[in-house]
Amino acid sequence: MIYSECGRHSKKKMTYTVQKLATLAGISARTLHYYDEIGLLSPTRILRNGYRQYDEPELLKLQQIMFYRELEFPLEDIKKILENKNFDMQKALSDHRGLLELKQKRLKELLKTIDKTIKKISKKNNMKDDELYSAFDDAEMKQYAEEAKQRWGKTDAWKQSQERTKGWTKADYSKLKEDGDKWMKNFVLHMEHGHDSEIVQNLISEHYNSLRTFYEPNMEMYRGLAQMYVEDPRFAAYFAKYHPDLPTFFQKAIFFFCDNRK
Repeated sequence: MIYSECGRHSKKKMTYTVQKLATLAGISARTLHYYDEIGLLSPTRILRNGYRQYDEPELLKLQQIMFYRELEFPLEDIKKILENKNFDMQKALSDHRGLLELKQKRLKELLKTIDKTIKKISKKNNMKDDELYSAFDDAEMKQYAEEAKQRWGKTDAWKQSQERTKGWTKADYSKLKEDGDKWMKNFVLHMEHGHDSEIVQNLISEHYNSLRTFYEPNMEMYRGLAQMYVEDPRFAAYFAKYHPDLPTFFQKAIFFFCDNRK
């Protein structure tokens, strides 16, 4: 339980407003509002003055959401996982612990590699060439992530993506990356027309249809993806490489696209 000390050894259950919970979790208040909007995480109660309050069950649920975001699960998949009647929070926490232990193990290997490389440079040992890169092999972590997704996240989109890419080669993925880079550079050239312009919306339509390479999207999924482009530091950093304002511009363009589709 989460308590605060009050008086002599008495304990009082803590509740949190949107702003306090956002500060506690290190996320934005806007994110909490969005989670409520899509039915992912709602406040325990809404007071007459409109203030939202969160109790311990919602705090624990938010922690689960953040753990799954670390595993790069889409918000829609997380929602389905947490709503699954067979979902076991204790088992899920055990899974998360396993991932963190693997990360810890990998960090230790990276530190060892640094020490060995320093000695190699200073001619104090004979480090084999393949040892230079062995610590960068994250196959074990990837395997864990796959197992977690298979256990909790076998959504239709996940199954479709696995099925449609099972025969892909490195060349296929390289081509996808190359085409994506070209498309993004072209998209940036048209930002000056505005996120709701016809030319930008045509490009957004192309982007939406391209998702069918992996799975059949819907407007809710696409909107969630746009939200992730801004909220996930990895996505935001990727898009910002093309233009500093691209993450938020891309999100606005997708939101406009979703709002105007039947």
